[in-house]
Amino acid sequence: MTTVTYFWRYHPSGDASDNFDGQGAAEEWLSAHWRDLADQGVDEVTLMDDTETVYGPMSLHAP
Repeated sequence: MTTVTYFWRYHPSGDASDNFDGQGAAEEWLSAHWRDLADQGVDEVTLMDDTETVYGPMSLHAP
C-alpha cells in the first residue's frame, strides 16, 4: 500500500510545510495558520500529494 503524503508548497519562496497524513489534516492546518503564513510573506499556497498538485495555487490574500 502506498502512503500519500500531503504538504503545502509556499509561493513565492518555494518552501514547504511539514507533511500531513491526509488531505483533511493539511486543510485543517492551513485553516488555522494561513494568516501567519501571509504575515510571513507567503502570497499563495499549493496543496501537493508527493509530486502531484492536488489544487492551487491559492491566494492567502482577500480579494
